[in-house]
Amino acid sequence: MALIIRSSAIHAAGCYTTTPIRKGVRVAEYTGPRLTTEQADKAYEGSSITYLFGLGSGEIVIDGHSMAMFINHSCDPNCETSEVKGRIWIKAIRNIAPAEEITYDYCLYDGDENDEARCNCGAKKCRGTMYSPEEIRRRKRAAKKAALNDAKKKPLKRRKNRSAKTARN
Repeated sequence: MALIIRSSAIHAAGCYTTTPIRKGVRVAEYTGPRLTTEQADKAYEGSSITYLFGLGSGEIVIDGHSMAMFINHSCDPNCETSEVKGRIWIKAIRNIAPAEEITYDYCLYDGDENDEARCNCGAKKCRGTMYSPEEIRRRKRAAKKAALNDAKKKPLKRRKNRSAKTARN
């Protein structure tokens, strides 16, 4: 199988196959230096684009330096990722035609609370974000809780009792 990098409608550059890929075949390995999340946060502070892939519990990440770092997110992907003995593999979940862009669902699980991680995949059932469904639910619960806390902090406005009758002497 041959993979190439070229312009993508999803995001700047994407990874494409030049040959057919059968369902179940390993397409690429996500490789690069391994960093702690603290090291990665420091290295990419202020950067809006990273190619980090979380391992295991997420305390260690791979800083992508391979063909796989150009595989874009899609809400309707043709591949999925799996961790096998500390290595990340991208595997086809359906047959992929030549010239088709390789994609997988990023299922992001962290990021700044105000970062939407907007999705540009164009899938019919696009979530609108690259965050995982679980992370979307967590963020909605946190936003709802924050809104309730904000509402509790606001002082109540007292209204004048307009229906009270004034006594005349």
